[in-house]
Amino acid sequence: MKRINIIIILASFLTASFLISGCQKDSHDLGNLTAPSNLQVNYILAGADDEHPNGDGSGMVTFTVSADNALSYTFDFGDGKDKVIAPGGEVTHQFSTNGLVKYNVLVVAIGTGGITTTKPVPVEVFSSFSDEEAKQFLTGGDSKSWYWAADQQGHLGLGPNDQQYENNDHTWPAWYQAQPWEKSGTSLYECELKFTLNDDGSMSFEQINPTGEAFIQGLYAQELGLGDEGSYPFDIEGVKSATFSPSNSIATVDGGYRGTTINLSDGGFMGFYAGSSEYEIIEITESLLKVRMVQTNNPLFAWYHIFTNVKPVQPAK
Repeated sequence: MKRINIIIILASFLTASFLISGCQKDSHDLGNLTAPSNLQVNYILAGADDEHPNGDGSGMVTFTVSADNALSYTFDFGDGKDKVIAPGGEVTHQFSTNGLVKYNVLVVAIGTGGITTTKPVPVEVFSSFSDEEAKQFLTGGDSKSWYWAADQQGHLGLGPNDQQYENNDHTWPAWYQAQPWEKSGTSLYECELKFTLNDDGSMSFEQINPTGEAFIQGLYAQELGLGDEGSYPFDIEGVKSATFSPSNSIATVDGGYRGTTINLSDGGFMGFYAGSSEYEIIEITESLLKVRMVQTNNPLFAWYHIFTNVKPVQPAK
């Protein structure tokens, strides 16, 4: 009996020693946790010269960074766009707000164990993008209202914001297309989207809805604690500014879109709330507006909207 107890004790001791040794080895594999140092950031503005020190108006800026003991880098460009990871330390970004704008770019060097070193970099960039034809179509040269093309299939649609799918599915509503008048009984079709050309050439935008409600996408409705997708009281009042910026997404390139994005200030949106205030123009004429928007809290979702300048009338049942 004593012999068995001794064997059990010895086995337990050897097991514990093995585990301790294994843990020590795992800890050793992490290496020294050293924060990156000597973080250097350089940037080149496209077309910059003595006459155009802030660039050629394209808004393109190439950043090159380096640091001792850095494994990767991230960039927050300070313009509301998504952060970018650049393991090699080089990235080109397009700043799209018109005029001469100062951005506070934050560069983060990431070392072993996730230890970081940060460096703010002020960058002053000139952008001169314009689309006068689209401005005229949107505003009619004065003030113009747009409505959901509720009588058309796909007036609200969903597709992947991912190039891995076949048949260019990332450029059209491959996953879902609303049937005509599918959202009847909600606030969606009560929307009036008003674009106005101001005296100084700028544009303003106003969403008008007599219900005081907004149609909110399902994941956002759940995130806000409201329930499923549908209409809910929402703050849509107030005049927003509307500006254009160049579109250079994969969808714009592969889908042959116009190349212009509508940007609405102060959280403005076009009737269907999914977090974003940026709408890539797919097509625009005097009477038709097709746009694409990427959902903010799930960037895999790309939503498609079709609007018309004449409010459709639903047939009587």
